Amino acid sequence: MKNIKKSFGEVKAVKDGNFNLRKGEIHSLIGENGAGKSTMMKLLYGMYDIDAGAITINDEIVRNLNPKLAIEKGIGMVHQEFMLVDDLTVLENIILGFEPQRGLKIDFTKAKENVQQYIDQYGMDIQLHKKINQISVGEAQRVEIIKVLTRGANIIILDEPTAVLTPQEAKSLFKILDKLREDGKSIVFISHKLDEVMEISDRISVMRQGEYIGSVDKKDTSPRELAKMMIGREVFLNIKKKYTETGEVLLKVNDLWTSGEKEISKIRGISLEVKRGEIVGVAGIDGNGQSEFIESLVGLRKVERGQVLLENKDITNLNPKQVRQAGVTYIPEDRNTRGLNRELSIAENLIATNVDSKFSKGVILNTNKMKEYADRLAEKFDIRPRDTKIAASALSGGNAQKIVVAREVEDGGKLLIASQPTRGVDIGAIESIRSIIQEVKAKGLGVLLISADLEEVMSLSDRIVVMHEGKITGEMSADEANEENLGLLMMGGKELGEKGEDVQ
Repeated sequence: MKNIKKSFGEVKAVKDGNFNLRKGEIHSLIGENGAGKSTMMKLLYGMYDIDAGAITINDEIVRNLNPKLAIEKGIGMVHQEFMLVDDLTVLENIILGFEPQRGLKIDFTKAKENVQQYIDQYGMDIQLHKKINQISVGEAQRVEIIKVLTRGANIIILDEPTAVLTPQEAKSLFKILDKLREDGKSIVFISHKLDEVMEISDRISVMRQGEYIGSVDKKDTSPRELAKMMIGREVFLNIKKKYTETGEVLLKVNDLWTSGEKEISKIRGISLEVKRGEIVGVAGIDGNGQSEFIESLVGLRKVERGQVLLENKDITNLNPKQVRQAGVTYIPEDRNTRGLNRELSIAENLIATNVDSKFSKGVILNTNKMKEYADRLAEKFDIRPRDTKIAASALSGGNAQKIVVAREVEDGGKLLIASQPTRGVDIGAIESIRSIIQEVKAKGLGVLLISADLEEVMSLSDRIVVMHEGKITGEMSADEANEENLGLLMMGGKELGEKGEDVQ
């Protein structure tokens, strides 16, 4: 892919993209959120037309690419959001659109034989008779990989493939990728997890703000060097944890039960505590009740049984405004639906929770006071651009998230609930937000941190609880935690004892 350009209206998604792939290698493509890496690979898969540049496959310049032609050229793509039909079986999903026929009927016997070859060859644990809605996320991803292999893919694009996997599932995926590489398959691995990139890659290419920055061999680089290439300066993601004296119990949750979006996300008898000056991390694979649990704490979901106490005051089933007035601030997991009004300005979003109490008299808004407050927060939390009159919709993901973080941290609460606080933001913003959360703890507030990023949970938390299918499967201090024992609990297993034996 040479000198690629792609715009969507006024947005230049790829300004100058370059990428090459050799036979039998794993080549990682990395960059901040919005750097253009996923757009580049969607161009290669024919999902979009390129505006300028050239794509060459096996020494042939290919024009007017579309997914059908890409598949014919041996390209397959496993998207971050799986393209599977929930109500069909695994086998039906794999052969969908490419069904072998016997007369007018689908030849399922032949289909199963064809698919089983790949399952055996690459050691994939897949149950062909089950429906997609009955299998795990890790198995669904293996189904996607088998699907592209049965279509004859020699080039396999994986977009953020470990984002929804436990550490154990990620290791299983890497073994499969190693076997594919040994068989001469060429793999594009899109990721933002630098440790994984260093583990799995042969080469690594970096994009920044839609432009190609450079390519390096894995043996010649380091996570720190890659991060510097990604954002143009030194980055320190491993925040040095500050140990503080904890105070009395601030939040106490007793035997909480709520409804769930799915059967596995119903909350079934959760109890936990958060003390002053403490960060309690909640780890788990997405969809195991974390969202429902947090919604029940902040008044967005009805508690069916149990109790939520803040400073020994019962706040169970209060509405969101009452929960906030009691002293709870909240960074929601989806900033666009719960954290921001994207059509309003930066300033209006920053004062949204206090507009009636601090910035208005009756129906008259004190615009001078609002601007002064917003400008101060934009400076303090490094929200860019500094012009607080512009709409939140014009901001990058990282800067939009900083608006939410700034508002909630400055709101003067006693307990901060931070749900996926760095999801979908760039490395520079991750560094900033993690430091802010540490500062909140240092002031003696309590923090309940929910994150699917295990590295984030381990680096920030003092204590960690793990959720699986709406229950807490284990609790430990952050010093005891590692990817192995947390990953086991995330799959519903028991905690590993010091000598490797199972302990309850």
